Amino acid sequence: MNTTSLDSLMSPVTECLDGFSLRALVNLRATPESAERMQWLAERANEGELTPDEKSEYESCVMFANFLGILQSKARRKLAATH
Repeated sequence: MNTTSLDSLMSPVTECLDGFSLRALVNLRATPESAERMQWLAERANEGELTPDEKSEYESCVMFANFLGILQSKARRKLAATH
């Protein structure tokens, strides 16, 4: 699924959120432990050293990060439009 498809599928999600929820979504960040794990996986991926399980985990994390990034962008736009 490409970014454009994801973008259009996520519009109804941000449309149903109130200002408090939109701000919480925009401010959502990974825990330090999760960020450290992602960095470690990314380094191993760049070196071609991921095990099959690590590769699956890394790909899932990347897909989630992309999903969240699009959702946060939509939330920022909606918040900006209300001010």
